Amino acid sequence: MFGRNGKLIAWFYFGERLKNDRVILLKMKQVPSSLRMWFAFHFIADMLFAIPLMIAPVWMLSMLGFMGADVLVARLVAAAFIGIGGTSLLLKNKGWETYDTMLTLKIVWSSSAILGTILSIAHGTSPFAWVVLGIFVLFFVVWVYYKRRL
Repeated sequence: MFGRNGKLIAWFYFGERLKNDRVILLKMKQVPSSLRMWFAFHFIADMLFAIPLMIAPVWMLSMLGFMGADVLVARLVAAAFIGIGGTSLLLKNKGWETYDTMLTLKIVWSSSAILGTILSIAHGTSPFAWVVLGIFVLFFVVWVYYKRRL
């Protein structure tokens, strides 16, 4: 039987008389297939930036208009993308508890990235920072939407 918002509702009675003869209602939340799709898309987006940033940071950053960036910092950012994006892929078949935890991580990550990007824009960085800001805002909105839905 399905309840509100398409959440599966299962009734369990454990064969013994419970207090007040109550039957326990257990909601088994399902991960929306659209959220699984967003996680897969997030993996692809992260890898598109992470791999060239890890292998050729100077080339990648110069292509995006960031001159004189530290390669260590660039590779640490690439590592964060690989870690978060890779985890999204590795956990694709997990349950809602895992997705709920990952959404919390993604909300913290994207909101921090938004703040850092805004501060960098105010400091006078590459115009590509506006694209970066837009990408992180998009993902932040998506993650908050699904966090509220779960």
